[in-house]
Amino acid sequence: MSKRLNRGYLAAFARILLVACSTASAVPLDADSPAPDDRIFLQLRDAARTNDAAKAAALAAQIPNYPVPSYVEYFTIKPQLFDSQGHARIDAPDAPVLSFLQKYDGQAIADRLRNDYLVVLGSRHDWKNFQQQYSRFVLNDDTQVKCYALDARMSKGENVADAARALLVEPKWYGDGCVDLIGALAESGQFTTDDIWQQIRLTYEQNYTTTGLNIVDALGQEKPKDTLFDDAVNKPPIYLARGVMPNTPAHQLMLLAITRMARNDPAMAAATFSSVAPSLTAQERAIGWGTIGYQAAIKRMPSAADWYRLSANATLSNPAYEWRTRSALLAGDWNMVRWSIEQMPPALRSQPSWVYWHARAVKQAGDTATANEEFQTIADQYSFYGQLALEELGQKITVPQRTTVTDAEIVQMQTVPGFALSQQFYMLNMRLEGNREWNWPLRTMTDRQLLAAAQYAKRIELFDRTVNTADKTKSEHDFTLRYLSPFREIVERDAKNTDLDIEWAYGLIRQESRFIINARSEVGAGGLMQLMPGTAQLVAKKIGFGPVSRAQMNEINTNILLGTNYLAMIYNQFDQSPVLATAGYNAGPGRPRQWRQDLRAPVEGAIFAETIPFAETRDYVKNVLSNTVYYAALFEGRPQSLKACLGYIAP
Repeated sequence: MSKRLNRGYLAAFARILLVACSTASAVPLDADSPAPDDRIFLQLRDAARTNDAAKAAALAAQIPNYPVPSYVEYFTIKPQLFDSQGHARIDAPDAPVLSFLQKYDGQAIADRLRNDYLVVLGSRHDWKNFQQQYSRFVLNDDTQVKCYALDARMSKGENVADAARALLVEPKWYGDGCVDLIGALAESGQFTTDDIWQQIRLTYEQNYTTTGLNIVDALGQEKPKDTLFDDAVNKPPIYLARGVMPNTPAHQLMLLAITRMARNDPAMAAATFSSVAPSLTAQERAIGWGTIGYQAAIKRMPSAADWYRLSANATLSNPAYEWRTRSALLAGDWNMVRWSIEQMPPALRSQPSWVYWHARAVKQAGDTATANEEFQTIADQYSFYGQLALEELGQKITVPQRTTVTDAEIVQMQTVPGFALSQQFYMLNMRLEGNREWNWPLRTMTDRQLLAAAQYAKRIELFDRTVNTADKTKSEHDFTLRYLSPFREIVERDAKNTDLDIEWAYGLIRQESRFIINARSEVGAGGLMQLMPGTAQLVAKKIGFGPVSRAQMNEINTNILLGTNYLAMIYNQFDQSPVLATAGYNAGPGRPRQWRQDLRAPVEGAIFAETIPFAETRDYVKNVLSNTVYYAALFEGRPQSLKACLGYIAP
């Protein structure tokens, strides 16, 4: 189906469904040339995002008969709940929220507003109404709301300290709710001062300084003087030059100062810490070396593992635990890999990556039977580490038996209201809202229904929804949907002309854009292969294509031509290493070149991938190469090896 025909089909279908769902006449939405009402609707969405209630109300009044009334209402109510800084308004109105929740009960947008309202109720400490709404909150994916939920339980006398420690690991998502929870835990005595200082160090370690400063108030009478705290976080060398006073608050400020210093210069922090460490307790020394080791590890400093060895049994942040293990992998210290993982919190240790590496360490120690038991727990997962575990058990990677659905099952998906609404939003490039509406009905679908929905998405050329929907099945699968291969003739032609494996090209496209033709990234990359404009011009010049406009760059034929040529160029630069080339495609060739130079000895490709300093690139490499192996199994019809694809990386 051509792009032009696809848009016409979607508009016609959406008109029919919206007429059935609304008394207002439906207006076809078009991202390329939105109608006047659509432009106002988009402005309304933006006003809601910035919590401009007055502007939102004025815009909503201009489109009283808009065909998506639920979202018009939501975008009008939401900015009444928060101020311009995103903080909940204690005096926010309840009546319009409750009316909305009743009117749209069971819909995705109602769950979205319930999420917002729970933040308001939590900030009020209105636990009775909070609990009533929380029991109906379906997605429950907001850390701040989860913090308020623990606060509500604590108000009834429950001890929630352990649950709070397990939850409070990512300060990026704390908001006011988790800061409030920490204060309440401190006031009730469920959190010790050590717990609070650990949270303060975590926020400053991850550079969420405003959150950290807000948490300091939870120390109550043990809160340090503002001048001392300011010196510790903003002038750590000056603070540390004073020496260490023999009291716990001074020790905690010293650890915080070391945390701040290590962010800028781990070597200087290590030298400074060596001089003051004898004045500390064994646990405090371990914490200090842990934070120094963490900052050194993400900078790939050779000393990281040595400093980290001094952190055994320390209470660290999740990233610090992970990087301790990664530094041990780079150093080839399998004993350290093992004890480092064993000291992780249970939720972190149970992640497939650390299950795999712990099993590898156990196997390295000669206990193959126990290692195989661990590998078996993740070998059925269709992921990077599931694939590697399968190979450790002596099996090659294959695709599961294909489940096919009937045409009638696929056609049935046309009647799912959320699907029609999501298509309307996609036409306006409202992908967040579109994905929310598409994903909402998937929650209760069987595997067969999910596959039918994926096939339906394929028919209407919503390829990213095809992949993501098929990816959700548990026991019945169709990997031709999960690992979709549209535009086969173009990709195969350009991969062949550049001597690339077609499965690698597809593995990369799947990760880059999920086959969204007009995909745009926040940094300006575009098209199926997400090329940056400068990169596109450079490659075009090298292959004699000539200057390319932004529109040409994003056109399917040109984008795939330039993308495959760019990947081939990087591949040749890196001695035909898929790991290095894939990392270079995402982060630029200079970075993996430096990471390679930092190696002290050859390492497995899997170890190199796991120790990439950038989280985005680390996950990208693992996902692309995992994709590649499944595409190869599909295209070639025979078992594959991810380990062979990864190879070894030498300095």
